[in-house]
Amino acid sequence: MTTVRIPAGWPATEEEARAVQDELRARVVRDEPGPPAGTGHVTGVDVAYDDERDVVAAAAVVLDAATLEAVAEATAVGRVSFPYVPGLLAFREIPTVLAALDALPCPPGLVVCDGYGLAHPRRFGLASHLGVLTGLPTIGVAKNPFTFTYDEPDAPRGSWSPLLAGAEVVGRALRTRGGVKPVFVSVGHRTTLDDACAHTLALTPAYRLPETTRRADALCRRALREATTRRTPSSRVTES
Repeated sequence: MTTVRIPAGWPATEEEARAVQDELRARVVRDEPGPPAGTGHVTGVDVAYDDERDVVAAAAVVLDAATLEAVAEATAVGRVSFPYVPGLLAFREIPTVLAALDALPCPPGLVVCDGYGLAHPRRFGLASHLGVLTGLPTIGVAKNPFTFTYDEPDAPRGSWSPLLAGAEVVGRALRTRGGVKPVFVSVGHRTTLDDACAHTLALTPAYRLPETTRRADALCRRALREATTRRTPSSRVTES
């Protein structure tokens, strides 16, 4: 049992948070290939909020990358650590996500975030932030393109088009299901865009979203329901 608290010195203002992003962004590694798709462990992380009760729940679910069978999981519940500000969402999530990852009984391998890495207004989304803090290879797989533009990929699974901020490529719109809306993949840390897309396709044999995201989403929602049903805003971590 571990209590998740807002870390001492955690940014309290937009200016402080942006300064942290500026400092950490310089540490992102974008040219390291990372683990090959379909090997080792791959871990999904996701969060769920109850802003009315000031509660956030995070989940980490480890899968065998070859079989997509669950290997381990952990949840963390704590206080929301930062107000809602577009572009600074990582500061609401990082403490509980780190606690969930720390509670895992095995190495997480590559971490898949339900969100953005390089595809971020300040080029430092949750996937990049989490990767720099942990040293783990990370990617972001988002449900929507945020403020970026793209041409619709061809219909077959595996087709993609660049995700653009003006002329700058920040990720890819990747078709994981034939004829279904693409997902939006970006590098987080210690991987390449080609490898990030390969991992995403390996994790989507049947659905649009990666299995890592689907399972972490269900687990963090369950943890939030349990925490708010008990009406206890204090934090906890569970392992399995």
